Amino acid sequence: MGLQRLDSRFAAYCDDLGLDPVLDFHLLRRSYVTHLIEDGMDPLFVQQQAGHDHASTTSIYTCVSSDFRTRTLRRALDATIEAALKPPRRAQ
Repeated sequence: MGLQRLDSRFAAYCDDLGLDPVLDFHLLRRSYVTHLIEDGMDPLFVQQQAGHDHASTTSIYTCVSSDFRTRTLRRALDATIEAALKPPRRAQ
């Protein structure tokens, strides 16, 4: 089955369901990549799953939610603050 046939079948389903006509079959691929990243899968694994030679291509496919971006930033900030507040190690 070719991509054009998949696209037209997907478009027909979307039309029957009253979904936005901007949706296309390729969007499922983007969703898959995004869900893998948001679920904490290793980025190299995600890249390989998508069949991309370069991580930069995978990043184009990834459209994470603002909640995910906020949680990721919060973890990085918390780790930085925790490290800054630790007492310095004493030389022995």
